Amino acid sequence: MPAVAWVTLVAAALIIGLTAVALVRVIVHLRNVATTLDGVVAGVDSIAERTRTVPARLISVNANLKPVRDWCEGVQ
Repeated sequence: MPAVAWVTLVAAALIIGLTAVALVRVIVHLRNVATTLDGVVAGVDSIAERTRTVPARLISVNANLKPVRDWCEGVQ
C-alpha cells in the first residue's frame, strides 16, 4: 500500500475520531441541559400548584353565605 493511502487513512481516522468525541461531548451537555430543565419544570409545576385559582368549593361557600349577605344588605 502506498504511503499516500496510509496518510489518507490516518487523516480520515483522525477526522472521524475527533468528530465522534465532539458528538459525545454534545450528548453529555444535552443530558445536563435536560436534567436542569427537568428541575425547572418541576419548580414551575410546584409554583403553578401553589398559585392555582380558588377551588370550586368556593361556589358552595358563597351559596351558604347568601342569606347572611342578604340580611346585611337589609340592615342598611
